[in-house]
Amino acid sequence: MKKNNGFTLAEVLITLAIIGIVAALTIPTLVQNYQERAWNTASQVFQRKLGEALRVMNVQGTLAGYTTTEAFVDELSKHIKITRICDNDDITTCFADTVTWGDEEVDMSKVKKAKNFGQNDWDTNTVAVQFANGVNGIIAYNPNCRQNQFSNDVITVGENGIGTTCLAILYDVDGFKNPNTKDKDLKNLNVTSLGGSNCAIELSDGTCFTAPFYPTAVTKAECEQLVAEGYPIKECYYESDYWAGAVKACHDMGSSLPSQEQLDQLARDLYPGTEITTGVSYGTRDNDLAFEMGFLSSASTSAFWLWSSEETNKYNAYGRSFSSTNTGRYGYGHYGSDGQAVCLAE
Repeated sequence: MKKNNGFTLAEVLITLAIIGIVAALTIPTLVQNYQERAWNTASQVFQRKLGEALRVMNVQGTLAGYTTTEAFVDELSKHIKITRICDNDDITTCFADTVTWGDEEVDMSKVKKAKNFGQNDWDTNTVAVQFANGVNGIIAYNPNCRQNQFSNDVITVGENGIGTTCLAILYDVDGFKNPNTKDKDLKNLNVTSLGGSNCAIELSDGTCFTAPFYPTAVTKAECEQLVAEGYPIKECYYESDYWAGAVKACHDMGSSLPSQEQLDQLARDLYPGTEITTGVSYGTRDNDLAFEMGFLSSASTSAFWLWSSEETNKYNAYGRSFSSTNTGRYGYGHYGSDGQAVCLAE
C-alpha cells in the first residue's frame, strides 16, 4: 500500500494562527519604524535644501536686515520653491488646524508670534508657507539676524540639520496628513516651545483680552506681600481684596488688567453706534456678543462690570459697568466680589 505524508487540517490551522499572531505583533512595529525613517529622511532632505537657500542669501547679502517675517519670506521664496504663502491671519490655510506637541493639542490659528515658538525677544509675526516638495511650515524671522558673505559659519548645513539663528520654523514633512505630532511628521528648527495665543476676546482695534473670570480675593497680609514683591498695588486694607486678587492673577501670567481706555474700547464694541465717554453712555448693548465673549451665561439683559488696572486708593479701584442700556466708568471697593476681570492677552 502507498502511504501519503502531509499535515492534518488541525496542524495547518494552528500554524496559520501562529503566523497571524506573530504578524499582528510585528507588522505595526515594522510599519511604524518605516514611517519614522521616512519622516526623518524627508526632514533631512528639506533642511539641506532650506540650508542651501539660506547660504545663497547670505552670500548675496539678502539674509539680514528685515523687520518682518513677511519681507524675509518674500526673499526666501526666490531661493527655494514656495507654492503658497499664508499671512498671519490665515495660518491654517497653509498648515494643519491643530498639532500635538508633547501632551498638548495646540490650536495653530493662535500661533501668531515668534514668542509662540519660545523666541520672546524677536517680536515678529509668523507666516505659514507651503513648499513645492509637499512640506508645510510656519516661519518666524529674527530681526537681529546677522550675515557675512565671507563666512561659512553664519549658516551651517550638516548631518544634524541647519545651524542658524535667523529663523525659527515648525514644519510638517507630510503636509496636512496625520499624525501632525512632534518628533514624528512634525519637525522644527529653533522652536523651543509651542504655545497658542491666550487671546480669547479680540476687539475691533486689535486689543486682546483673556477669557473673563471672577478673581479670588487675597487677604490683607497676602496683599502686603504682593506689594513687597513688586506687584502693581499701592496699598492694602481689606481682608478680602478682590481687586488685588485680579491684579495677582494677571501679573502671574505675565500680563496686567486693562486700562480704563481699553475697557472704553470694549464698550464701543458692545454698544455699536453709541458714543462712549468717560461718564455714563446710553445705548443698546449687543447681548449676543457679550455672551459670545463670555461675560454673560446666556444672551440675557443681566448687567456686569469689570475691574481696570487703575486704583484710586487702598479702598477703591476703577472699573466699567456694562448694563443692557448704558455703560460707564465707576469706582468700586476692593471688596467687590461680583466684579469680573480680564487680562491683556496676545
